[in-house]
Formats: sequence, structure tokens, C-alpha cells
Amino acid sequence: MTDDGFEIRQRVGSWVLAAWWPTGHYQGGPQRLAIEPAPDADPRDKARGVTTTVLRRMEPELSRIAEKTQELHKSAYGVAQQLDQGADAVKAVLASEGISERYLALLSALYVGASEAGNPAPVRWLAESLGKNLNTIKDHMKRARRDGFLETTADRKAGGVVTEKARQLLEAD
Repeated sequence: MTDDGFEIRQRVGSWVLAAWWPTGHYQGGPQRLAIEPAPDADPRDKARGVTTTVLRRMEPELSRIAEKTQELHKSAYGVAQQLDQGADAVKAVLASEGISERYLALLSALYVGASEAGNPAPVRWLAESLGKNLNTIKDHMKRARRDGFLETTADRKAGGVVTEKARQLLEAD
């Protein structure tokens, strides 16, 4: 994985096939391919280099890598849709009930979901998705923690754990 994309490496015989995609580009094939000798490759294979036979052996592997990448994209798209639907539900509860316990429980669950989905700035995403000021959402998150709906992680990074109190409230709906 790199900052601007991700790489999948697959060993094929004495060679390693590295396929690279830029971040967000999952539907097509890779934009970069590299073929390198494996660390323990047979010296005779290395001396022959990348032959057409080696390339023919790699084609099925590359197809499998591309299929796996498309599956990841579909999965990521499904998670994004679920988060957007969750944001709509939180927005509706806030509009009808204000800053209620149910709202704080839903907000906590959505925050944890966004964090677990890999969102690097889940509070900012919440603010944008809910159409609220960032500081307002930060205050709501502090209140959710203070009122026992969300526990902070030990390392104080983005994310957390939805508490049993929040789960019970959400299951009651």
C-alpha cells in the first residue's frame, strides 16, 4: 500500500508480479505492472529474464488480481451507501427529536462505522454529511462520550466503541 494507491503482489514461479492501482480506481486493470525476480529465484530463471512463457503464466494471476480488486470496489461502494443511509437516518432523528439519547446513540454508531470503514476524518465527514458545523458535531461527539454512548479507544485515535447503553437503545427501535 502506498500513499497514493495500493499494490497487490503475487508470486508466479521464480517471479513476483506487482500490480498497482491509484486510490479510488478499482474498476479497471492496474495502471502499473512490475515483474521482479523473487528473492529466492533460481539463478537460471533470473539469467533468462522475463520470457513470453513467464508472461503467459502471469496472465491468469493478473486476471485474478483484477477480479479481486473489483470485488473490493463493490464492497467499498456498499459500505459507502450504508454510511450515507445512516447519515440520512441520523439527520432525520436530529430534525425530529433534537439532541436526544437516540440521536447520540445513532451518531456514535455512525461515527464508529465511518472510522472502521477507513475514513481518515470521520468527524469532518459527519459534519458534512449532516450539514452541520464541524465544531457542533465535535460538541455532540463529546456529549455522546460523556453521556455513555461512545467509548474512546485506548490510543485516542479516531474511532471508538459503541457502548452497551447505545446498543440497547438502538435495538429498541
